[in-house]
Amino acid sequence: MRLQRSSNNQIITLDPNSSLGHGGEARVFTVPQNETLVAKVYHKPREIQASKLTAMLANPPDNPMAGQGHISIAWPEELLMSTDGSNRVVGFLMPRVKGMHSLLDFYNPKTRRQKCPFFNYLYLQRTARNIAAAVGALHARGYCVGDVNESNILVSDTALVTLVDTDSFQVRDLQTAAIYRCGVGKPEFTPPELQGKNFGQIDRAPEHDLFGLAVLIFQLLMEGTHPFSGIYQGSGDPPAYAARIASGHFTYGSKPVPYKPTPIAPNWEILHPNLRQLFVKCFEAGHSQPHLRPNAQTWQAALKEAENALTTCSANNQHRYSNHLQSCPWCERTAKLGGRDPFPSIEAVRQKKHLQPLPPKRPPVYRQYRASDRAAYYSSATLSKHAPLFLTLPRSNRRLSRKKFNLMMMGAFSLGAVSLILIMQVLSDVQLPFDSRFSVSSIPEPPNDSKVAAKSGDGFVAYYKQGDAYYKVGDYEGAIDNYDRALRINPKDAQVYLNRGNALYEIAQHSGDPDRTYRRAIEDFNRTLGLKPNQAEAYLSRGMVRYEIAQYSKNPEKDYQQAIQDFDRSLRLNPRAAKAFVKRGIVHYKLAQYKGDLNTGYRAAIGDFNRALAIDSQEAEAYLKRGIVRYELAQYSGKSDREAVEDLQTAAKLFLKQGNIEEYQLALGNICVALDKNCDSFLRNPEKFILSTPQSLPGEGK
Repeated sequence: MRLQRSSNNQIITLDPNSSLGHGGEARVFTVPQNETLVAKVYHKPREIQASKLTAMLANPPDNPMAGQGHISIAWPEELLMSTDGSNRVVGFLMPRVKGMHSLLDFYNPKTRRQKCPFFNYLYLQRTARNIAAAVGALHARGYCVGDVNESNILVSDTALVTLVDTDSFQVRDLQTAAIYRCGVGKPEFTPPELQGKNFGQIDRAPEHDLFGLAVLIFQLLMEGTHPFSGIYQGSGDPPAYAARIASGHFTYGSKPVPYKPTPIAPNWEILHPNLRQLFVKCFEAGHSQPHLRPNAQTWQAALKEAENALTTCSANNQHRYSNHLQSCPWCERTAKLGGRDPFPSIEAVRQKKHLQPLPPKRPPVYRQYRASDRAAYYSSATLSKHAPLFLTLPRSNRRLSRKKFNLMMMGAFSLGAVSLILIMQVLSDVQLPFDSRFSVSSIPEPPNDSKVAAKSGDGFVAYYKQGDAYYKVGDYEGAIDNYDRALRINPKDAQVYLNRGNALYEIAQHSGDPDRTYRRAIEDFNRTLGLKPNQAEAYLSRGMVRYEIAQYSKNPEKDYQQAIQDFDRSLRLNPRAAKAFVKRGIVHYKLAQYKGDLNTGYRAAIGDFNRALAIDSQEAEAYLKRGIVRYELAQYSGKSDREAVEDLQTAAKLFLKQGNIEEYQLALGNICVALDKNCDSFLRNPEKFILSTPQSLPGEGK
């Protein structure tokens, strides 16, 4: 690909195999003979992009980290033109950022321990301060980030930050006063006044960014906890983040809200008092008066003061905490997390203790599902990315009792970016069946197309392996692009269709209009089965997609039945697949709710959970789901829910042992709701209860 630089008309040739990554609008390439730059080239260049880039080049923001020789904002440096004589702008050059990680890697305790174990609380506070400085520099020049979220922030091992994807920011042209809007945004970082709005029709203001900035800082300092996460105390299904934010339900504020902090979240008191005041000001006072939200400079000053107030723990010098506390909260948290230290000592890292305990070894076949308890519900107005498949009786069949049927605790995480579904603590989702013929590092890095191709040779295998590598790191669009190329070479490979269908499923999970993508996934699973009729994993995947479609279908009973038929076929081919029994049990449960046939459907669900546990006694999800169904049956019949609580206790114990903190947190939330009036007693020391042999519940007599 030959392009021309606008500054000196120099021709540069970009190697298609030197791609560093791509998104929906553009692809990024290395620049020959210049390792300090990368080229971003649009798939479909438009005139509005050229005008926006020209305005950005005419008014670059200051670099608050220039004194340290670091680029804090990856701003465009030069336009790239086509060489066909039209002088059409097709992309731009920008600084190349090396040796940095996603922000998520640092506020997610699990990945932080793995990738940068010495990144302690001092570094987290400095990261937050540097993010505030970069956002402040943008605001000073009249820019707005618009789509504030963790995916467009990179962080170094020394807490330096770089804002990327800057051509998506909202830009005001100083010469023409034209405003080039940012048309996207994540609900969990969007202020209440913009929830549900069409971003393409709104001019963003700094106070809108400031809401998202406060959410990012909160998550950095509270181990990934979202400020609006918590155990729902109301009736019915827990609201999505968009609804919580719109209602101003800040879980940690001074006003009463229908949520309790999640048991696994750090204590709000660990934050410096001035920081707590700013969060309350942003999320409570700023709810109805956006201009009251603290600006970036205010956050910088408060974070600097909080940083100066940090003291070092006598037991572990990697534990830093505010001097207003009487004892080290990280020592307490280590005990609460079963010995997993969020900030391991130098000696622990030297002995590799920070990587323990590892999840139990599984047969090297397939990682079965990705958080399939998340039901995507679809409407023309909204799609919740974080609506777990949670078990609540149909309203017409609910008994009025002392206990509520909202057996759910909303996690945050979603990860994410992208990719990532928004999460609260640990992104250790179990994914859809995925071919394991090519191994990938257990802590994957983004794939390098040229390196993969060089090692694998040209052709089908190279594209197949690149697709696998992209899939493993959560870049499902990149995976699909490479699977497409592989299939153009060999359109008869069943496994590529299966993997592409799984990637389409992942994209649909985070889409505002999932139906079309789900249908495409089913087409790929059908092609797989046409080529390989005994592919159990294809039936498993297709059943899962059909379950998701049933959540918004006009004929859910039909789709539930088709999902069950697919799970039946998968189990006939692989009768030892414990996960398939779990997933079929979940669908039996949901179908029973829809039909109102609770006794038969619930018993069928419990039967499947029992079969799963007979195959794999460590299948924590089976205990979790069986406990929830048993609880609802007990409430419906008026019988004891003791067996249900024991199942939930076992599930929590297994999730903790496996290091799956997200699901552990979910199990704790279920236990809390089941215990009802004894929830507060349980929350004071949940680990003591779940790690003990099932015995008297908190508040019960011996």
